[in-house]
Amino acid sequence: MTQTGDNTQRVARGRVRPTPPGVTLPLITLLLAAAMVAGAAASTLIPMDLTQTDHLKAYGVAYWAIEKGYRVEWLLNYRGGSFHILDGGTDVESECHYRGVLFETTGGAALQAVYTTIEAENMEVVLLEKAPAVALYAPDISIQQWDDAVMLALDYAEIPYTVIWDREVQAGDLAEYDWVHLHHEDFTGQYGKFYGSYRNAEWYKQRKADFERLAAEAGFASVAGHKSATAQAIREYVGRGGFLFAMCSATDSYDIAISATGVDIVAEPFDGDPPEPGCQERLDYTRALAFTDFELFTSPMIYEFSDIDMTEDVKSRSEETDYFTLFDFAAKYDPVPTMLTQCHVDIVKGFMGQTTSFRRSLVKRNVRILGDYPGRDEVKYIHGNFGRGTFTFLGGHDPEDYRHIVGDPPTILSLHKNSPGFRLILNNVLFPAAKKKERKT
Repeated sequence: MTQTGDNTQRVARGRVRPTPPGVTLPLITLLLAAAMVAGAAASTLIPMDLTQTDHLKAYGVAYWAIEKGYRVEWLLNYRGGSFHILDGGTDVESECHYRGVLFETTGGAALQAVYTTIEAENMEVVLLEKAPAVALYAPDISIQQWDDAVMLALDYAEIPYTVIWDREVQAGDLAEYDWVHLHHEDFTGQYGKFYGSYRNAEWYKQRKADFERLAAEAGFASVAGHKSATAQAIREYVGRGGFLFAMCSATDSYDIAISATGVDIVAEPFDGDPPEPGCQERLDYTRALAFTDFELFTSPMIYEFSDIDMTEDVKSRSEETDYFTLFDFAAKYDPVPTMLTQCHVDIVKGFMGQTTSFRRSLVKRNVRILGDYPGRDEVKYIHGNFGRGTFTFLGGHDPEDYRHIVGDPPTILSLHKNSPGFRLILNNVLFPAAKKKERKT
């Protein structure tokens, strides 16, 4: 069934479709796998199906093993996207014990049977060659009223990262990193559009002052101009080959800011003057990564940036009925989206945010839809290519906190060790490991 507004097809297990132009990935052929099995000692299999005791820590073990120089394979669609560590022996097993990760020792005929299954079904073996250098674009301000799901996931999985902010991005420091996550952020310079509800709150006033101070220190007349420069630097990073991941308001607000480069779209409370006349018509949708033809909401009293987000529609359904579906992709021909959708379940509990989900009709046709609500004009999880790099957007704020609001405490991930939603985040962290690439400066 072809999706509306996307060139991707749903595929059943075992069906295939061609890889999109420009997407290449070093795959381990089954002939090579069989050769390795012939003389190999026992290796470690980390199953990622329903038997796994801690799915999230398992990603940390895989990352750790890559850093140690061990050979790590990602067995796409095999038992939920299992990891296979070919060497390391008792060192790897000790690390699994320490982190509470279930593992199995395998080798010989048993491992040959695994590879035979992978060859026969909609599965693939991908070698994870390089531990990606990870950066989190996160606020350098005095007051922060919400947590970030990616930071929580990386901390729990024990995957190292570096926090950067506007000054580092604009100084060109993104070239040092393979993968960058955009913290829950507003790239339009409207302070998250919290004006209507929180303009008199002390945290809001302090946040506004911090952003204005940082913009002035960087030589910008407005926060909108400061954030626009950062958005442009991120776009250039992706174009040179970077991997970008974003959630919540960092998704639609980013594309809006890029489309509005050089155009004043913000209301007077944010920059001292009203939006310029005809700002909607001056948007350049060709500059956006994921969305097109969207309508701006310029009123400071509306808690939305545009009609991309579908939060208001989501409010009409209950938490108990909010689930989205992950696509099945042909692993041997579409390894990239297959990696990004690895999970032990096909249907994932939904979760809200400032930007909860995306209007399908506004998603560019060359963008891959990874997870959606079948039969609705609503998608949750998308991926695309830009230049030599990629971007992935996931709607919502926290996969295990359905209605996370300002001031709520952080989610304790030790209570959600097998979270499908957090697995989607960590798929993206390991994704760059499967492609050895030269950093661009």
